[in-house]
Amino acid sequence: MAGMVEGNGAVSLILVSHSAEIASGLAEMAAQIAGPTVPIVAVGGAVDGSLGTDGGRVLEAMRAAAAGAGAIVLVDLGSSVLSVRAALNELHPEELEHLSVADAPLVEGAIAAAVAASTGCSHAEAARAAEEARGVAKL
Repeated sequence: MAGMVEGNGAVSLILVSHSAEIASGLAEMAAQIAGPTVPIVAVGGAVDGSLGTDGGRVLEAMRAAAAGAGAIVLVDLGSSVLSVRAALNELHPEELEHLSVADAPLVEGAIAAAVAASTGCSHAEAARAAEEARGVAKL
């Protein structure tokens, strides 16, 4: 899976986008800022590589993260959101306890969550950091 990095018990980030390039580029940027201890998984594009979302890959990434230290999931829009919601319905309650889906802007939220995860926080705390990024003024 593109962007998978081995971590040292840190919660991971799952970045879901319609574009493989956006997901992998954002994973690269977040990894440079957060450092090598935060696992980041980029799930972008449809099965055939076109724009879209591969629900099977989304479910696989979320299930794998739930088996580890947990994860925060960030999405862009449309079918990405629907794919994450569908995956949540497929996961067992004990898996869901290890995941947080952030209602946050993808780029700013991913950076904030990556920095938070690098401090050893929980997935819920990383999700809160991502959601707080929504209100940060740029100018």
